[in-house]
Amino acid sequence: MCAACWARVAAGPAIEVHDAAPHGVVWAVAAGDYEGRLKDIIHALKYDRRRSISPRLGALMRERGAAVLAGADAVVPVPLHWQREYRRGFNQAHELAIHLGVPVAPLLRRVASTRSQIELPKDARRANVRDAFAFRPDPRSLIPDPRSLIPVPRIVVLIDDVATTGATLESCARVLLGSGVREVRALTAARVVSASRQGRPG
Repeated sequence: MCAACWARVAAGPAIEVHDAAPHGVVWAVAAGDYEGRLKDIIHALKYDRRRSISPRLGALMRERGAAVLAGADAVVPVPLHWQREYRRGFNQAHELAIHLGVPVAPLLRRVASTRSQIELPKDARRANVRDAFAFRPDPRSLIPDPRSLIPVPRIVVLIDDVATTGATLESCARVLLGSGVREVRALTAARVVSASRQGRPG
């Protein structure tokens, strides 16, 4: 991506939402709106398989999401179904997570192959990801040293490339909270924002 594209993205504001309602994700931050140059950058990473983008995009997320990352025990990438990850060759959420400066704990697995949330109308997205995730306890996956962290982190930050209605993040959060995690936050590269969705995290 050219320097001008990155400069446009860097000039935009982060999106931050707190929610006092009983949602699984209590605090969500996105590096920017899912539009313009940021949308192009995410598409290049995700669909053109340009993994060289992930360090710089991850650095942007780390800068704009510093507050939501502070105090977190681990970041948890939103997993792809193994078939989709095999076809793509990588999980873009994991590619971003490893550049955030917080231990990465892949504590979730996707047990159902679902359609892309962006392809679906708003009212179908929650049903699409219902029961799509399961807990994957594996202390050995904690980085840098599993002996230095508790098996189930207390505060985690879910990581994904794009948040739409927040249904995927909420589905993941319910699994984590049901497995011993105390607080779930979220950090995404971008967020689809509409007037009707303002006030909801993720």
